[in-house]
Parts: sequence; C-alpha cells; structure tokens
Amino acid sequence: MTSFEPVRVPTAKVGLATASVYPESTANAFEIAARLGYDGVEVMVWTDPVSQDVNALRRLSDYHEVPILALHAPCLVITQRVWGTDPWAKLVRAKDAAEECGAQTVVVHPPFRWQREYARQFVGGIQEMANETDVRFAVENMFPLRARGREVTPYSPDWDPTTEDFPDFTLDLSHTSVSKSDALAMASTMGDRLSHVHIADGIGTARDEHLVPGRGTQPCAELLEGLAVQGFDGLVVVEVNTRRCENRAEREADLAEALAFTRLNLAAPAEVDTSAFRR
Repeated sequence: MTSFEPVRVPTAKVGLATASVYPESTANAFEIAARLGYDGVEVMVWTDPVSQDVNALRRLSDYHEVPILALHAPCLVITQRVWGTDPWAKLVRAKDAAEECGAQTVVVHPPFRWQREYARQFVGGIQEMANETDVRFAVENMFPLRARGREVTPYSPDWDPTTEDFPDFTLDLSHTSVSKSDALAMASTMGDRLSHVHIADGIGTARDEHLVPGRGTQPCAELLEGLAVQGFDGLVVVEVNTRRCENRAEREADLAEALAFTRLNLAAPAEVDTSAFRR
C-alpha cells in the first residue's frame, strides 16, 4: 500500500489577472477563469470600458460565478487618463470600486518621478487610506529601466517599495527578474506585510516578460512552497503574457499550465524545515 505524506495547503486563493488574456477583453477573462477553475479574478483597470465600470464587472462576476478578488488601479502610462488625471482620486475610486465588488485588495504602483506632489504624499497617504477601509492597498515592486549600459529609476521614492513602511505589499516575480532582485529575500523583507503575489517568471532580461511560471529562472516554486509553509492567507494571482498566443486554445493552455503550477507548488509537507524561508 502506498503511503502519502500529509501536506499543508494555505487558504490563499489563486486568481487570474484579466491582463493575462490580453488582447482579449476583460469580459473574456471572467469566462476563461470560470472554465479553467480559477478562484477569481484580479481586474486590471485600463482602457477597456468594462474594466472601468463597476456595475458591468459585478454582472460578469455574478453571471460566471467568479469573484472579483482584487483590482489593479490604473497606474500605467497608458492609463494616465483612466478615471481622471488626479492620482489620488484614482485610488479613492479604486477603493470604492473594490468595496462595491467585494475585492479585498487594490494593487498600486509607486508614483512616477514626475508626479512630484503625489510622490511626496504617497507613503503617508497610503497608510491613511489603509486605516479607512478593510481593502488592502498592496504596493507593488517595480524595476529600473536599462538601456545602453545606463539605468534609470522612473519611480519615486523607489522601484523597490520595501524601502518604505507600507502596510501591504505586492510581490511580482516578473519584476524581480527585470530588477535582478532576489525574490525570496524580498519576500522575507516584506514579511507579514506581503499580502499579494503576482506569480509569473522571467529570464533576467531588461524586458518585463511575465512568462508562465516554471519557464524562466525565478524561484516561483520555492516562493510558493515557502508561502504554504507560512500559512499564507493573501492572494496569489497569475499575471502572465499570452499576447503571442495564436488562438484561444493556445492561450487557455498557457493559463491552465500556470494554474496547475501554482496549485501544485502552493503546498508543503506538514512538517518541514522553514529555516530557508523566513518572513
């Protein structure tokens, strides 16, 4: 008779970022998440009108029976005019939308350096907003830009949010690949404030690759197992790039592989040595 070693599986839910189905729509992301068995979605608020419409998002969630776990605030250069141009107003609107949708997290990037007033108030403002709601504002690690041997940091106070005292963090493993950071060390520095993970991969180029986890050089499996050891109760969201897929079947195959990888590795033996992964 075969004996099975008991494993520890945390309560963390595994979601699909709607950005992972681009160039398909936000609406299609709900359909795909339901078909593949994801626990919910993270909605990237961007130029797709549906992503900006709380009522439309709630209808999609109800129809497909797919919860909205998180919202990604419109922080990208291409979303500078989505939900207005005032960055603080965007975050307030993201908070309100998250509360209406039942999402537990708003993912936010550090300010761009040219957003001087917003950057000056950002750390204190995020802490203040976190005290006003149960929604978590999880500040995401970014990366410097490199070209012709030069490195430029477009974010303020820094691309690495662990230099400041934010209440919650998002750890993105494609971004650690670009910044050539030690993802496990960054997770350790974030400690109990690590509440959101963008699981993806990269091979260390200067381009933000968002590969399917397991196809690059990032310690995706090690991170997930370490989270399981710690009983992680945040969110793990698959955020990968499928825009080169030739059709829906190929895209869904990539997203199914990413989900399987995440679920397989987001578990650990019931009794393990945790010294290699401390939070």
